[in-house]
Amino acid sequence: MVLSDRQTEIMARARVEGRVTVDGLAADFGVTTQTIRRDLNLMSQGGLLTRVHGGAVPATSVTNLDYAERRALALDEKRAIGQHAAAMIPNGCSLIINIGTTTEQVALALRERHDLFVVTNNINVVNILSGTTTKEIILAGGAVRQSDGAIVGNDAVEFIRKFRVDFAIIGASALDEDGSIMDFDVREVAVARAITANARRTILVCDHTKFERSAPVRICDLSDIDHFVSDRRPPRAFCNACEREGVDIVVASGVADATDSHD
Repeated sequence: MVLSDRQTEIMARARVEGRVTVDGLAADFGVTTQTIRRDLNLMSQGGLLTRVHGGAVPATSVTNLDYAERRALALDEKRAIGQHAAAMIPNGCSLIINIGTTTEQVALALRERHDLFVVTNNINVVNILSGTTTKEIILAGGAVRQSDGAIVGNDAVEFIRKFRVDFAIIGASALDEDGSIMDFDVREVAVARAITANARRTILVCDHTKFERSAPVRICDLSDIDHFVSDRRPPRAFCNACEREGVDIVVASGVADATDSHD
């Protein structure tokens, strides 16, 4: 979901104030209440807000959106992120690609690479890379989560631990401005932790909407990440946390300087 400037400001106010009202927003932005209701409804459908009587509050669901819905959200941004992340992966290296709609865009951008050794817990990634010049594709063993083709659970964790790769590509369902990287499923998080622990360098790929969502389970912190690729410059607090931990920020729009002012 691509937010307009007004919707972005509405989201920021909801996070700070805990609640926004239709009448108040209409007055502040000089638009009709119908326009504001349409904004709030769209943002609610995108999982960013929860509608309440007379307004909306930030979404705090402990369940994730449907996988097909997530694929459709911010698709152009995810494609750009995938292309920039793939540009960081040289031919002839080894990598693990985690479950996720953005990680799948990285896989799509890697289709023309040569002699990659790819381990994944994502059936979709196997389908994407099959028949390409990738040298080896290895699918983790374990329970298949049928909603999205993820291989999750203890068997997948133990399988991942057999490898030591050059790069890990991981996503997340939510990002906290303090640098916490969050998701919903404990079994999926266990696999993500194993992936980061068994890679020499980890690339986190997330679009800007992940700063507007919440999730209950911590994957890791920025100290476990080497590169963060997104479609917009992150919030100032997150940029500061990246600087403290030595995380390289890559903005897919081409603006890579994370030191400029951003609220």
